[in-house]
Amino acid sequence: QVQLVESGGGLVQAGGSLRLSCAASGRTFSNYAMGWFRQAPGKEREFVASISRGGGTTGYSDSVKGRFTISRDNAKNTAYLQMNSLKPEDTAVYYCAADNIYYAGREAAYAYWGQGTQVTVSS
Repeated sequence: QVQLVESGGGLVQAGGSLRLSCAASGRTFSNYAMGWFRQAPGKEREFVASISRGGGTTGYSDSVKGRFTISRDNAKNTAYLQMNSLKPEDTAVYYCAADNIYYAGREAAYAYWGQGTQVTVSS
């Protein structure tokens, strides 16, 4: 069992930046690929970014490519999502997810999920 706790969300103006963190506990963090997903009000949850167990492979949705960066620090059992040039349409609850197989954007395949952190971008 892996427990995931997101933090770092908040209110930011358009064009600003935030860094989300996902702290993992319970199992060896480096054995798990990580993903970030988000769900806006009235919409389905969607893929944002993913990173392999060692960090050597990353993936992004087209909507965030070039603005967001996923990373991880296996020594700190934490994954990050650096979000720059934020837009109002980035407003959503952001979730991190983990699985011991790198599924990239396949949401249904991830076994473990955090509770989410709210990101609100004002125009």
